Amino acid sequence: MSDKAATSNHQGIRSTFQAHMENPLLWPILEVLKQQPSGWKVHTLAAHLNDLGLVPVLDSVPEKELFKKNFLIMNALYQLQDTLYPDSWLQVQAMDIELMNGRYHGSTHTIDIEDPLRDYYINWLNYEADEGEVKRLLNEFWTRYKKFVGGSETDMDRSNALSLFELPLDATQQDIRKRWRRLALRWHPDRDEGNTSKFQTLCEAWHVLRSS
Repeated sequence: MSDKAATSNHQGIRSTFQAHMENPLLWPILEVLKQQPSGWKVHTLAAHLNDLGLVPVLDSVPEKELFKKNFLIMNALYQLQDTLYPDSWLQVQAMDIELMNGRYHGSTHTIDIEDPLRDYYINWLNYEADEGEVKRLLNEFWTRYKKFVGGSETDMDRSNALSLFELPLDATQQDIRKRWRRLALRWHPDRDEGNTSKFQTLCEAWHVLRSS
């Protein structure tokens, strides 16, 4: 295989690997930042999420544990930045994390897709794990978050979930993820017009659709 073909193949694997890898930490991080918009560093945010019971032990080796925890939080922050923009600006810096609501309008804040740091943390391959391990990890995170937000278990199936999302039966995973983020952001309890019960129901629907 030529170098060009190998690069193309790697990019294809990377694209597929990242396509539906939503980091569930972005929602509890949003809750934390709504309550305290500034004054956070990656390690203090990690400690707070750990206190909430949302972060499991990621590796038995302390150095790898620290790296993986930092990677997951930075990955979630960059995903959250994409989700909130352009209505709000999330400053993503390891030692200075800040959520700016409306105050940044008229400034020069834009998402730099060429930022090498952003590119590194968005790329799941840099987590140093195969796709199966990452999926298992995110499933565990999602299960913890479902328990955190509460709500009763339902018999919701794919058809009901798609109906709730107002999507057709042949909706793609990309369509589902886009709609989930839009709805979750609208109804998140920490938004001004959020609704806890509605958000919990949406979480149940997303849990069905993300696994189907």
